[in-house]
Amino acid sequence: MTSPFAPARPRTRLVAALFATAAVVPTVLAATPAATAPATAAGPTVHRLGPGASVQAALDAARPGDVVELAEGRYPGSVTLATDGVTLRGQGSRTVLVPDPADTGACAKAGNGLCVTGVADDRGAPVRPVSGAVVESLAVAGFAKNGVSAAVTDRLTVRQVSSHDNGLQGISVEMSTRTVLTDNEARDNGQAGIFVANWFDRKGGALETRGTEVSENRLTGNRIGLQLRRVRDLTVTANLASGNCGGVFVVGDDGVPRAGALTVRDNVVRANNRYCAPNPRLDAVQGTGILLTGTEDVTVSGNLVADHSGDSPMSGGIVLYPSVVGAPNTRADVTGNALHDNLPADLADRDHGAGNSFTANACSSSQPAGHC
Repeated sequence: MTSPFAPARPRTRLVAALFATAAVVPTVLAATPAATAPATAAGPTVHRLGPGASVQAALDAARPGDVVELAEGRYPGSVTLATDGVTLRGQGSRTVLVPDPADTGACAKAGNGLCVTGVADDRGAPVRPVSGAVVESLAVAGFAKNGVSAAVTDRLTVRQVSSHDNGLQGISVEMSTRTVLTDNEARDNGQAGIFVANWFDRKGGALETRGTEVSENRLTGNRIGLQLRRVRDLTVTANLASGNCGGVFVVGDDGVPRAGALTVRDNVVRANNRYCAPNPRLDAVQGTGILLTGTEDVTVSGNLVADHSGDSPMSGGIVLYPSVVGAPNTRADVTGNALHDNLPADLADRDHGAGNSFTANACSSSQPAGHC
């Protein structure tokens, strides 16, 4: 079956639909009373809360399979979900977690809004992941660091969440496996809209994510729309990245195993032309669509990449660039993408690693010449 994002098919209606939904997270449930439903013998408990109730107390009381359901409204304070199989559910973007200066909990002290946290040892190796947690249909806004901060989880699902105006990442997932991040909006965050990594603040070999999926998200106004750092074995598909400094970054270094063995396909990456100043690990970012740096065995296929322009060494449509420690990309397969109006080039191979290939791409300019 031909993908609806494949370059050979018209994209006008698809792009229009993605842009039309870029600022909206659907409201999927009607508002519920501010009350806690009693437990029943028939199944899990649904804890129903309204503004003013303690979300953390309900999460602490929840057992595997329970649902903590929040009515519309603002909920001051950070919360931590640390029980397997618990769902935290709101009523869409009108259910909002916001900072509380009086909050002294660990999640708040770390500067994060919603923490899903398992147990790791002193070296960062997982000891007991949180398994099967679900966060859905709510907003997280205005926190100093991450809106949603997940670490040491397995089978975590985050869907229909709006995470915006946070100081670092909109949604951050570290040292986690089999994650599903789908149908979220991440906008106007200080670093990445969505960030998936081994650890934010540690080096080391890439994490085998065992099939993590990042799909159908809307990423706008961030430094980087989506950043994958030192991870392997995941799929990035059908996302919209627009209006960031950079669209999609796949980042590795000289650690073993190398970052890569992943697929970036059928995404719309358009006009990521904001200017973001350099930092100690990265040059200035502006006008970058999809960037591979220090990776191996990455497939980039079926994407629409358009309207990028900038003066950064990483500017361009799809760009291969050496990592901060000089590690080149190897065996990248860039195939079947549609690119137009990217400057200085639609396709740019700036590190000349071994085994990289550019085939069947619809584009008009490349560095070096001959890749279109």
